[in-house]
Amino acid sequence: MAHDIYAGTSETTEGRVFTVSGQDWDEIAAGLAEDPDSERAERVVVNMGPQHPSTHGVLRLILELEGETVTEARCGIGYLHTGIEKNMEYRSWVQGVTFCTRMDYLAPLFNEATYVLGVERLLDIEDEIPEKAQVMRVLLMELNRISSHLVAIATGGMEIGALTVMTMGFRERELVLDLFELITGLRMNHAFIRPGGVAQDLPVGALEEIRSFIALMKKRLPEYAALCNANPIFKARLEGVGHLDLEGCLALGMTGPVLRSTGYPWDLRKSEPVCGYEDYEFDVQTWDTADAYGRFRIRLNEMWESLRIVGQAADRLAGLEGAPVMIADKKIAWPSQLAIGSDGMGNSLDHIRHIMGESMEALIHHFKLVTEGFRVPAGQAYVPLEGPRGELGAHIVSDGGTRPARVHFRDPSFTNLQATSVMSEGGMVADIIVAIASIDPVMGGVDR
Repeated sequence: MAHDIYAGTSETTEGRVFTVSGQDWDEIAAGLAEDPDSERAERVVVNMGPQHPSTHGVLRLILELEGETVTEARCGIGYLHTGIEKNMEYRSWVQGVTFCTRMDYLAPLFNEATYVLGVERLLDIEDEIPEKAQVMRVLLMELNRISSHLVAIATGGMEIGALTVMTMGFRERELVLDLFELITGLRMNHAFIRPGGVAQDLPVGALEEIRSFIALMKKRLPEYAALCNANPIFKARLEGVGHLDLEGCLALGMTGPVLRSTGYPWDLRKSEPVCGYEDYEFDVQTWDTADAYGRFRIRLNEMWESLRIVGQAADRLAGLEGAPVMIADKKIAWPSQLAIGSDGMGNSLDHIRHIMGESMEALIHHFKLVTEGFRVPAGQAYVPLEGPRGELGAHIVSDGGTRPARVHFRDPSFTNLQATSVMSEGGMVADIIVAIASIDPVMGGVDR
């Protein structure tokens, strides 16, 4: 082969290694043909990622190929490691929310909820959380489920060349992010769900915007079904790809749409409800094909169910106007509901006047609660919930101090990624993209 600094070869103990820059497959094929070891010449190991646009983030796939058939597939993770779990040991219980919200960055409100629910269980205040706060949590999580599924469908479509699906998905996701910005002040990484409730009440006009969103989505969701459900090209790429039956799912600990695509109706919102999910009417969506197509149909159907839940939550919130959204215990409740001052900045003058000019005790309490935080009784808790990708849970350990002794998250992306090899081996290279897209991993949650 001609010498090329960008596509060179070298002899190693494991055989010949090619460093490929793209569009040079012919040179690789020619180099393999020259290999005297014919058995080895038929197989080549290829790195797909971590920069590859079709690996759902910084995921590295190590593939052994025989022609275009995958004989072995392994995942290389850790390229996005943030040390979030370790960092949380050096922050107060409330500050921990600002860390864990950044793990699975497509489902930040679910990260916050499972962590906060664990803290509340250790504090033994689960029954004291205001009803309005619980309803707002459900509302935000179901909106978040819709936005996450939209990204799953959009990126999955992009990766097989269905760019219209991608533009439609991100178009709708923007509407959800607009609602998040209206309610929490941020499009992502909200740190809005806090121990004891939520950071602040719904702003004026929020319920009207939510209802407008529901009405619009009921018109937009049928477009996905019309474009994809019976599309022969779409079905040809997804049907029978990434197959994993119920026995395989149970062996690997798979949850979420991957598990439900086998026909097994496992949904923690029904089996282990939190935040009052047992009071909402919705159906668990399943499919019976155990493949990528079934997982797509489940996500599409789940968005309809989430719209049902959001509508019910909005109706309940309409009857809770003026109700508290934070626990009454001032030893735990954040000292201010972040009311905006008349200048549009900072806290309201009434709150500042109270803590700075009227009560020395209020100022001391504010200072201690914000800088040091409250203490959580020693113990450990695990409160799972049904995230967009499956079971998401936080195992929280307290030594009785103002900071977590240990926090470890059971992230569904990490667990579900185990299925990459069994879904991919024996298939074609192009099918790996579809199989991983059907798992819908988010590397922030994998590498937390």
